[in-house]
Amino acid sequence: MTQSLTWLRVSTMRHVGWLEFNRPPVNAFTREMVDETHDAIAAALGDPAVRVLVLASTLPRYFSAGADLHVFKDIGQDGMRGWAERCHEIVRLLRGSPKPLLAAINGTAVGGGLEMALHCDLRFAATDARLGQPEINIGFIPPIATTQALARLIGRPRALRYLYEGGLVPAEQALDWGLVDELVEPAGLRARVQAYGEELANKSPAALAAIRRTVTLGGGMTFEDGMAYELKTVVELAGTPDFAEGVDAFLAKRQPKWKTP
Repeated sequence: MTQSLTWLRVSTMRHVGWLEFNRPPVNAFTREMVDETHDAIAAALGDPAVRVLVLASTLPRYFSAGADLHVFKDIGQDGMRGWAERCHEIVRLLRGSPKPLLAAINGTAVGGGLEMALHCDLRFAATDARLGQPEINIGFIPPIATTQALARLIGRPRALRYLYEGGLVPAEQALDWGLVDELVEPAGLRARVQAYGEELANKSPAALAAIRRTVTLGGGMTFEDGMAYELKTVVELAGTPDFAEGVDAFLAKRQPKWKTP
């Protein structure tokens, strides 16, 4: 099933949902596109047919060009507060997702779309992709919790230099830094991400959600608090139908049939 929104294309195949930016020619974000992205993510996370969500682009040469700078002309502090707060609502949706999040990054990936991808679990990039945060060049910083995500993904010194310089990083360098997790030939990017998404979609949704919570949220706690959060999650999982089914299936040497949607 494929649905074309104003600035997005949304589709689901074998429990893998795709949310693709679709604002030619370069996927530059307006406030309306930001709002539509927020609502589409929320809808996908609430859809039982979607077990894994992918952020991607319909445009072969651009994943994202960041914000449409016409929006920022005379935006003022109050307008920027509204823009950034809405972007942070997207971050909270992504970080709080009970479902695995993947990104399929192609072409030029800068600014807002790339910033959303930083909050996904795994980033697959085309070998010819180029990634960057050029906000320094307009006297600004990336506003989608990117300063926080980058420091955690690639470390403080590298994040600072990357943001200070504002240049584009080739895919191989992004892989070396840990900014992306796997490189794929451009023609095979969608198929690779779909296949990986299907692998995850066949696993226990309850266990996937638990892994995501304990790593994403627990990783920001002290070790002791994170350990307590893990203990709470382990106990909760022990009472789920998926855990009982997983044990029974393993002992019976058969494929499990997960109970949760």
